[in-house]
Amino acid sequence: MEGKNANLEAAIDQLLNVEKQMRFAGDVVGTKKAVSDILQLCFEAKDWKSLNEQIVNLSKKRGQLKQAVTAMVQQAMQYIDEAPDLETRIELIKTLNSVSAGKIYVEIERARLIRRLAKIKEEQGLIAEAADLMQEVAVETFGAMAKTEKIAFILEQVRLCLDRQDYVRAQILSRKISPRVFEVDTSKEKKKPKEGDNVVEEPPADIPSLLELKRIYYELMIRYYFHNNDYLEICRCYKAIYEIPSIREDPSQWIPVLRKICWYLILAPHDPMQSSLLNSTLEDKNLSEIPKFKLLLKQLVTMEVIQWTSLWNLYKDEFENEKNMLGGSLGDKAAEDLRMRIIEHNILVVSKYYSRITLKRLAELLCLTIQEAEKHLSEMVVSKALVAKIDRPMGIVCFQVAKDSNEILNSWASNLEKLLDLVEKSCHQIHKETMVHKAALKV
Repeated sequence: MEGKNANLEAAIDQLLNVEKQMRFAGDVVGTKKAVSDILQLCFEAKDWKSLNEQIVNLSKKRGQLKQAVTAMVQQAMQYIDEAPDLETRIELIKTLNSVSAGKIYVEIERARLIRRLAKIKEEQGLIAEAADLMQEVAVETFGAMAKTEKIAFILEQVRLCLDRQDYVRAQILSRKISPRVFEVDTSKEKKKPKEGDNVVEEPPADIPSLLELKRIYYELMIRYYFHNNDYLEICRCYKAIYEIPSIREDPSQWIPVLRKICWYLILAPHDPMQSSLLNSTLEDKNLSEIPKFKLLLKQLVTMEVIQWTSLWNLYKDEFENEKNMLGGSLGDKAAEDLRMRIIEHNILVVSKYYSRITLKRLAELLCLTIQEAEKHLSEMVVSKALVAKIDRPMGIVCFQVAKDSNEILNSWASNLEKLLDLVEKSCHQIHKETMVHKAALKV
């Protein structure tokens, strides 16, 4: 064993002398070959300690060539999977990480190393450490890294932040990816780089395609918005997943997604965006495949009061069945929020048909107690979903918008203008008739 070590050291010393001569001569090819041979000797001898020492030693040589360091790091990365145990693997990754730190020409290799180390940490259950490691790297500034690899790296950062429930940082990281990046036409031929341009490296084989990354991105965003119960944004995320061609082609995939879109549309508070999405979803031909949901959306669009008890009895099984489908359950508060949305819809319907109504009659129409009806109406007024005033002593709700003095004066002026127009027309008609009759008498 000692003889083997002595032979290895002698061979390394001999190659180090060659490397020194080549380095001082500025011979890139020769230096790279000498460095490569030193690493290969250590690897073949399975002397991992010497391998780590030589990597650090060679990188610190005076006037070391960039190409030699890049070749050394890339070669050593191939040995990671060959390491005999996890401890040796981690040690080699850490060595390569320290060597590549602060060197722009090996920034992509460093990002890949950190990702591998983070994966090991995650497998060990150290999610916080893995997330901290990944956050050290700002891949969005790497010009030579492929777009898909950048996106995959940032999505991994977001996922780890969500796993450790760091929602603020997850949102900050997710904003580094613009949703428009997924709309690029991949079928177009790649332009050949011009002279002087940064050559973009090809992504590794394990990096998913752009459309697959789009699906992963929106699934992570659904997790983020689910934490805040932001139903409209969750719906928009599912809508984006639904638009992916591979999903649209397979009914077993798009039916669960379309169901989720319908549920979250209903759960979302009423506003112009929700109304627009509701109408565009109703126009979707695929909705006829799930007639129950088409009927449900039509009920929300129709300006008629919905009976909560009959609706819940009809859709309760469908609602609870969502747990077993793509995306899991709709949330702990979903059933309560669904009832709230139906009440809000009913109040909006009442406000369209009535200018004044008693609280007692409003409560009857909503199937609520007077106190509950007043509470829900007040909440909608506060959120500016509608305009209403409650006369509590008289028990009357007024849905008319209070006009200011300018509006009243304008309406009066408009009315007077209309009246004068009518008088003028009448005068003209009378004058016309008189002239006709005079002409007839003369004859």
